[in-house]
Amino acid sequence: MELNLLEKTELWIEKISLNNADLNQVALTVADVLELPRDKVLVVDVRDNHITLDILQQQVKAESIYGKKRELLERLRQLSGIEIFADTDIHSEGILGMIGLDEEEATHVLENTRQLTQQIQEKIAKRVIVFPTGFEVKRGMIKDTNTPLIKKAMEEKGYKVSVGEILDDDMTLIAGKIRQAIYNGYGLVITTGGVGAEDKDRTIEGILTLDPQAAVPYVVKFKKGTGRHEKEGVRIGVGRVGQTLIVALPGPNDEVKLGINVLVNTLEQDLGKEQIAQRLVEALRDKLKAKMHHCHHLN
Repeated sequence: MELNLLEKTELWIEKISLNNADLNQVALTVADVLELPRDKVLVVDVRDNHITLDILQQQVKAESIYGKKRELLERLRQLSGIEIFADTDIHSEGILGMIGLDEEEATHVLENTRQLTQQIQEKIAKRVIVFPTGFEVKRGMIKDTNTPLIKKAMEEKGYKVSVGEILDDDMTLIAGKIRQAIYNGYGLVITTGGVGAEDKDRTIEGILTLDPQAAVPYVVKFKKGTGRHEKEGVRIGVGRVGQTLIVALPGPNDEVKLGINVLVNTLEQDLGKEQIAQRLVEALRDKLKAKMHHCHHLN
């Protein structure tokens, strides 16, 4: 179970005696006991009777921290030039302070923490926010029929759905609003529109800002530079930041209806973002090709 240190990264070892001690060995010993990379622990301050260490990473494993005080003191006692006393103590102001728990207490706290974390994760996973995009929707030129459709489909499956504001076709704005939704504890962020081949379409770029490894496959490709096609084609996007899944669907209502049904099914199967994206592409590709064929014959 991973925990975030939240900037509280200093660890103090107090009431300790040093005599020609090797501080590198102290740092390496702390890293080994706490199961941290050896280059992520540094001794940053030494006084007459205490040492301050800094942990250079934000994420730590709870199992590697909780209740490790006795083991760490025993390992330090074995180092040359270090004397440990009955009242030698190790503490921190944050999560690292859990190192001071006794082993039985640590086991109890860990189990309670796991249960609480699981409950929180389950609640987050069921929280959804929907962001429609596009100036034509924001200005009231066209009715947003997608958001009510998504809300109804997700709520029927037990999700709690919030309706976000209508976003302009702006990569930075889209990324910022999604980031805010992540911080606000939404486990699923759905956007509609802005995934086409026109220059104004910026939803995919916004998602890639947050998750550079997002799955963003093409549903259909065009010849770049023809007509209004500034980009190679229509894409969908599926990214993940922490526990939050981000899904960018097209704008047309029939495509959203098809896409949301596929998405709900994939969520029930707990698939990865690449698999979800592939399922969406497979469902939407035939729909888009049929549309293009129909428009071609009309012309």
